Amino acid sequence: MWIFICLASNIGILGLFKYANFLLTNFFALAQRFGLRCIEYRLDLLLPVGISFYTFQAISYTIDVYRGEVSAEKNILKYALFVSFFPQLVAGPIERSGNLMTQIRNIESIELKNLQNIKEGFMLMLWGFFQKLVIADRISIFVNAIYNDYHKYGFMEIGLATTLFAFQIYCDFGGYSDIARGAARIMGFTLMHNFRQPYLATSIRDFWSRWHISLTSWFTDYLYIPLGGNRRGKGRQVLNNFIVFLVSGFWHGAQWNYVMWGFLHAAFQTFGCIKKALFVKWGIFQTKATFSTRIRKIISTFILVDFAWIFFAGNGLQNALKLLRQMTKAFMIYGITDLNFGVFDWTALILGIFILSVVDVLHEKGISINRFFEKQENWFRGGVMAALLWSIILLGVFGEDYTVREFIYFQF
Repeated sequence: MWIFICLASNIGILGLFKYANFLLTNFFALAQRFGLRCIEYRLDLLLPVGISFYTFQAISYTIDVYRGEVSAEKNILKYALFVSFFPQLVAGPIERSGNLMTQIRNIESIELKNLQNIKEGFMLMLWGFFQKLVIADRISIFVNAIYNDYHKYGFMEIGLATTLFAFQIYCDFGGYSDIARGAARIMGFTLMHNFRQPYLATSIRDFWSRWHISLTSWFTDYLYIPLGGNRRGKGRQVLNNFIVFLVSGFWHGAQWNYVMWGFLHAAFQTFGCIKKALFVKWGIFQTKATFSTRIRKIISTFILVDFAWIFFAGNGLQNALKLLRQMTKAFMIYGITDLNFGVFDWTALILGIFILSVVDVLHEKGISINRFFEKQENWFRGGVMAALLWSIILLGVFGEDYTVREFIYFQF
């Protein structure tokens, strides 16, 4: 009874603020299709920032207590701190009670004046701001210009904008996660990693073990496994996979383009699993794990992920379909020279993506930059931090004409 009340209240609040107007709009559209006259009505409600994140965090705590995995917190202030921990409150990572609640329960033992934590946290925050201000916000200038006037462009321009959007959303969301982790680290808390070199994935399944890890693991533990996971045959596994991805798409936004985005990822992953099973069964196409094979898999996975991003960034399902249709009309129309995106912007962007790629490749090879800096002298670490800060000031997107660009995941 209590878990039902807790889940119903949390999901009910989320549904009211985030999905009520979506359901009303689709109901009225369906009624008109059947010739019924309705007085259309929408709820005039402001969506609380980050409601999807802290709602899922509260739900996970309730289920963990119900399962007996953690004990119920008796101190209401500590529980309130767990749900509303400000660094990751509005865009994650979605923390688990086993990690963050455990630290909050021992909050009295946290040493605030820990110089090592402060240095690590400050470095993480600088890296997050670099991703956001130098890469993501600069890309958004180009992507918004193309997407807002897509009818003026062809395959090359829209394709380039879509490719860059993949890096924009990675640096925007990954940058926020690093800022959140850094701020928490300065205060003595350790938050979970939310990204692990996602664009070096060799399959869609591998991609989702690297992208938005906190959400992926949440759906795995609280939806996929309770539905039966892969324990009830291949058919049920495919069905569960589609349910999880469709719910994941719907979680991102109350629009059909997000549902389509989730459907595509479910279809890609299902096709990959079927292909692998058939190849194993027939004993064909057994290639060695060579460097070229890995590169081919990384590129093919990125293309599939990037194609799905069109529906994520398309501002509605109809708009996303129009983007795809426009790409088939012409290879190139006006080009990109008419955009307010000069040589300095391209130089800063290419340099930023290059640095991001180097960092990701080093991490992929198991080389920890944090551990490397720990071994260096203070003057060296200070110099690197100063250089990173200066690059943010020099290359970041801000100034007199700066338009504030919120983090993309604030809307979820």
